Amino acid sequence: MEHLSAIKHGKITGERLHKISLELGRSKRLVFAQMVDYFYRNKKDPTDLNDELLKNSLAKSHKTYMGFIRSQEELLLLPVKQGVEKMISNQRDIVKFFNEQVLAANKTLLSGQQEMIKINHENEKLLKAVFQRMEAKERLKLKFLQVLNSYIKAREELGSFKGREKEELAETARKQVEIL
Repeated sequence: MEHLSAIKHGKITGERLHKISLELGRSKRLVFAQMVDYFYRNKKDPTDLNDELLKNSLAKSHKTYMGFIRSQEELLLLPVKQGVEKMISNQRDIVKFFNEQVLAANKTLLSGQQEMIKINHENEKLLKAVFQRMEAKERLKLKFLQVLNSYIKAREELGSFKGREKEELAETARKQVEIL
């Protein structure tokens, strides 16, 4: 066990020591012993309230950190920032080129489709006209065959000696064909 000594202090100092011990949750004797150890180990002067050594240490650490940050900024951040800016610029160029190319291709395709639709409609009209003409031709053939068959039948019925009637029959057949 350690030999105990007494130290006399003023009322204000005693109140402050009591307040510090309550805040730290330690006895006044322990707080006092820790204060002495602190000043002994750190070679601090209790009268130096500004603590220049601490200020210098903080300033040195601050300079070290700032140097580190600047070196990292030059080594990493600036190249990354430049790379990202270049990538963004390239992406914009790609999007612009893509939009121009795609829009031009889409316009070409659209005009080609419209032209094909127009041609398709014209072809449909032409096919319809051809089919109508073919149907008309078939109807005409049927009517002609009817006229021819009626002529042949009528001629056979007249016999071989009636020239004038045969001539009238031929004329009637010609007129019927002309009507077609």
